[in-house]
Amino acid sequence: MNKPKMAYFEKEDILHLVISDEPESDSLELSPNITAELNHNGELIGIEILNASAFVQEAILDSSSAKVLSLSKVQTS
Repeated sequence: MNKPKMAYFEKEDILHLVISDEPESDSLELSPNITAELNHNGELIGIEILNASAFVQEAILDSSSAKVLSLSKVQTS
């Protein structure tokens, strides 16, 4: 397995995660703006995220909110 790599294309706002340098044979849309790239065996070799800045911001906010809620429950118990 190759070392994972990440590339961000600012102008297009695309985040590309590369797990393997194998050629892409197929792809699967996981959700709007998120595509899994697959090799000839159907194994995951990369992920492409469109509108990446909004996706990352939402992921960080969701994660932070969950941790804050978890901490506040512990403090009020």
